[in-house]
Formats: sequence, C-alpha cells, structure tokens
Amino acid sequence: MFSATKDGDTDRSDILKMVIAACKNYSIEIGKELEDSEIEKVLRKEEKKVKDSIDQFTKMQREDLVEKEQRQLAVIQSYLPTLMSEEEVLAVVKAKMSELSISGKHDMGRLMGSVMKELNGKADGMLVKNVVESLLQ
Repeated sequence: MFSATKDGDTDRSDILKMVIAACKNYSIEIGKELEDSEIEKVLRKEEKKVKDSIDQFTKMQREDLVEKEQRQLAVIQSYLPTLMSEEEVLAVVKAKMSELSISGKHDMGRLMGSVMKELNGKADGMLVKNVVESLLQ
C-alpha cells in the first residue's frame, strides 16, 4: 500500500485501504486475528462488491467509473489464488455424484452441499451450480 501511495497509484492505494479496513472490521467482528482463509474470504467479498459496482456502472453507462473499478478489481484479484476451471469442477462434481449415488435433480441440494464443502472456496459457487444443473438434467 505504501509503495502504491508513493508511486501515486491512487486506484491501487484506495482499494488496498478498503480491503485492509474490511479485514480489520471482520477481525473485530469475530474477535481474533484473521487466518489466511478468512482473509481470502474477505477478499472474495470485496471482489464481489467491485464486480457488482462494475455491473451497475455499466448499466448507467459510466465508462469512467467502470474503468476505475476494473483497475481496482485487477488489484484485488492479484492477491487472490486462481479459482478452479470448469473442467476441474466438472471432474469433482462427477466424482461426488458417483460417490453419493446421485441420479436425479431431487438430490441437487445434497450434491451441492457436498461439492461446496469439498471445494471450500476454490471454485465460484455459480460455476458449481451451473455444472451440477447441467449434469442433473
């Protein structure tokens, strides 16, 4: 953050300040120092907020604000591990389907719960949902 401030990179320093504040707030909320997994959770939450802002600014045709948010999104994503690809998620879902003997759409909740527990934040929830739905059809 300090190097971004010194270099005059206001977008980078602004988003880092917001992320640090969010981490401190969450730390106070749970009453202990954050572990890496909890910091990643906060970063994912901030990433989602920025993506939502990009969607809203795009709808309002505010390209100047969209560009700023996209730069901030890139900063947040540089601190996050990459998410699993669709092929990797597909392999996990198929393995869980055979392990749990899931045959129809009525077992979707049980399958989703099991897969999300195993992936533990390594994949986007919407991607997992789409893969599960496509396999259960």
